[in-house]
Amino acid sequence: MPSIILRHAFAAAALLLALYPGAATNPAGAEPAKPAREEAGQYFDAEGVLTYNIKPDGTVDWATYSGYRRYHAECHVCHGPDGEGSSYAPALVESLKTMKHDEFVAITVQGRQGHVAGRPSVMPSFGTNSNVMCYLEDIYVYLRARADGALPRVRLDKREEKPQAAKDAEKTCLGE
Repeated sequence: MPSIILRHAFAAAALLLALYPGAATNPAGAEPAKPAREEAGQYFDAEGVLTYNIKPDGTVDWATYSGYRRYHAECHVCHGPDGEGSSYAPALVESLKTMKHDEFVAITVQGRQGHVAGRPSVMPSFGTNSNVMCYLEDIYVYLRARADGALPRVRLDKREEKPQAAKDAEKTCLGE
């Protein structure tokens, strides 16, 4: 039964993207979306969901940079460089075009089993991995920027300084 639901969900998402192709990504060469607000070094969109802040000179916010680093330390082995996917796991830059924040968190924390193209697919749970969980929001922000087309496949060298709130949260999460 869940596979039928997933097939219908994917079909609906594909139909929406076919009808509104620009809805999930920024048009090529478009200015990255600006966050609606900033709070303690984190940026939020109009719906209150964490987002990225990329300046015209390419400087990224701390969360995007941190997410880039953590993604490449923990996730790229399966999901490929820069979230582009592999023969083993899907392209997260495609998944995040339709996946909501809460679903991303739930799948990362709990894991998921299913079938993709007739083959078994397993996303392990990372709920006890502090290298993922302490930076989960940063990983999401990085992948969101990639999925929106706001961040190309580049090495991130220009970044904002690490906010004190991020330093404090990291120490608390890691038990320091």
